[in-house]
Amino acid sequence: MSRVGKSPITIPAGIDLSINGNVVTVKGKLGTLTQEINQDIAIEREGDVLTVVRPTDLKEHRSQHGLYRALIQNMITGVSTGFAKNLELVGVGYRASHQGQNLELSLGYSHIFVMQIPNEVNLNTISEKGKNPIIELASFDKQLLGAIASKIRSLRKPEPFKGKGVRYVGEIVRRKAGKSGAKK
Repeated sequence: MSRVGKSPITIPAGIDLSINGNVVTVKGKLGTLTQEINQDIAIEREGDVLTVVRPTDLKEHRSQHGLYRALIQNMITGVSTGFAKNLELVGVGYRASHQGQNLELSLGYSHIFVMQIPNEVNLNTISEKGKNPIIELASFDKQLLGAIASKIRSLRKPEPFKGKGVRYVGEIVRRKAGKSGAKK
């Protein structure tokens, strides 16, 4: 049995969870999230404890068992405490600034990237002298937050020789040795 799928989900106080057919809706202080689940997967609620149950041991049901349990847990965590991701711009002349929900990035290309960030994601940029610029993203929707952070990172992925690029704070970039000097 799935180790993730069989563990129960506890619903904290202040979270309103409703199940209508195969649609799960979670409301909390930060927002509202909905997720449609497979009709074969059952959700049982006993007080403040939620359990995800699969009907058979077919490969399809086993894979969805842990998936839907994790998605529901992430929805509950998101509307109660939220999620955050920080990105760091490593490189000479790399800059980040924001005007409302518009993120402007200068990443060493001949042009500036301007991204419209959805309203569900809180955006902040930090630029201190002598330190790499940092982009702070926070949201109650983990899937949206990860997609936005991944899109920003894909504009200039960290390269292995000098380590320049956009990376997550704390991400370790494997470095490679450059060309060797001329041999005599």
